[in-house]
Amino acid sequence: MKRFVILGGGYGGLTVAHELLEGELPDDTVVVLIDRMPYQGLKTEYYSLVAGTAADVDLRVDFPSDPRLLILYGEVTSVDVDAKQVGIAGQDPLDYEWLVIALGCTDRYHGIEGAELYSNSIQTFSAARKTYQALNDVKPYGQVTIVGGGLSGVEVASELREGRPDVNIRIVDRGPSILSAFPGKLQEYVSSWFTEHDVEMRGHVSLHKLEGGVLYDQNDTSPILTDVTVWTAGIQPVSLVQKMDLPKDDQGRLIVNEYHQLPEYNEVFVVGDCSSIPFAPSAQAAEAQGKQVAEVMQALWQDEKPRLSKIKLKGVLGSLGKKSGFGLMGRTPILGRVPRVLKSGVLWMSRHHLG
Repeated sequence: MKRFVILGGGYGGLTVAHELLEGELPDDTVVVLIDRMPYQGLKTEYYSLVAGTAADVDLRVDFPSDPRLLILYGEVTSVDVDAKQVGIAGQDPLDYEWLVIALGCTDRYHGIEGAELYSNSIQTFSAARKTYQALNDVKPYGQVTIVGGGLSGVEVASELREGRPDVNIRIVDRGPSILSAFPGKLQEYVSSWFTEHDVEMRGHVSLHKLEGGVLYDQNDTSPILTDVTVWTAGIQPVSLVQKMDLPKDDQGRLIVNEYHQLPEYNEVFVVGDCSSIPFAPSAQAAEAQGKQVAEVMQALWQDEKPRLSKIKLKGVLGSLGKKSGFGLMGRTPILGRVPRVLKSGVLWMSRHHLG
């Protein structure tokens, strides 16, 4: 049997699997999905897990059950594109005919001393669980500091405000304000929500060192004291991809062609946070790529040339607790309850494999 191997059961990898199984899979081919966990974790909702407003079990999606799908559990340790083999910790190497690298991302610490050691992550299910425990062990009136005022940082801060109204929360960012990549009207709306809900916003903070309970700002000699620090200040591809000796962009993502293939190894596809595409990393982009990878394979299996349409993303949605939110549809900001309801709908579809 020929193996179509997918590394990672997240938004991109699972979309590839679903689309292939819904199409015409050759009789001599089996889809192999490799992941560390026995389910997909809904990563876009980890902010609610760490804040304690959603249960672990509510953010799990079962992998599909299909006789044409083989699921292997384990840590992917290597990819040998010349030998067409995948290394899995504690298991024999696995040969593949086609491969999808969809392993996601890890935190980027920008060379800041102590950042990895003294901050908490939300990048994996396991890390989010640990961050939940750290945040919810903070004593009343304690201080939580969130590093990074982008979408993830804003969602963690607002959700934590609902989950722990008794603690002090601050967001620090290198830029002048939170959500600096978004339009001013949207920034102002979120800033006013934070002001109303007693979340401190501190801009122009250029961290150079973290210690236990202390953050150091190059622009200010006064140390920033904290009980718990959550890191949401940037991402990069997982270490396995970082170590691959293949062409990458300036963010460390693998260069792909118009079919999401490695140019020198067309049997290898890359989707999601590891792939160099002209979009910010997101679940939506990963799923769009996943659908197109399946389209490419369906065409190749039928000896046809793939014809892909241009990927068009629907916009960005963010939450401010359970009752308010914000979004960007094209260049148009949407604010208040409507984007929050829309985000809940997207979550419902993710849980039910719809999109």
